[in-house]
Amino acid sequence: MARVKRAVNAHKKRRVILERAKGYRGQRSRLYRKAKEQVTHSLVYNYNDRKKRKGDFRQLWIQRINAAARANGMTYNRFVQGLKAASIEIDRKMLAELAVNDANAFAALVEAAQKALPTDVNAPKVAADAA
Repeated sequence: MARVKRAVNAHKKRRVILERAKGYRGQRSRLYRKAKEQVTHSLVYNYNDRKKRKGDFRQLWIQRINAAARANGMTYNRFVQGLKAASIEIDRKMLAELAVNDANAFAALVEAAQKALPTDVNAPKVAADAA
């Protein structure tokens, strides 16, 4: 059998890692072993933070909705409960967008949620088919 020389593959593999490590400080951008470790960690951080970003945005939307709801005399919790009772299905991203850019539409949603809520908070819930 012919002898297989792997220098080309090895150099390419190292070059790719060092190119990905470009911009890192010190040995992490120059030495293969350090660069490989850092690139691996960077990819893990990147993956995890893409997942975390979704929760961060949801948190931001909830804060914006809460602020706008309180400006209209209602808490976030009661507002969402009222929307559910009024069968208004609108996600938090759109609610936050309305809260920031269209205060009148958001105020109308607050009114609808207010009307759908029972006046007595401690009243037992009545099934829809019984009414």
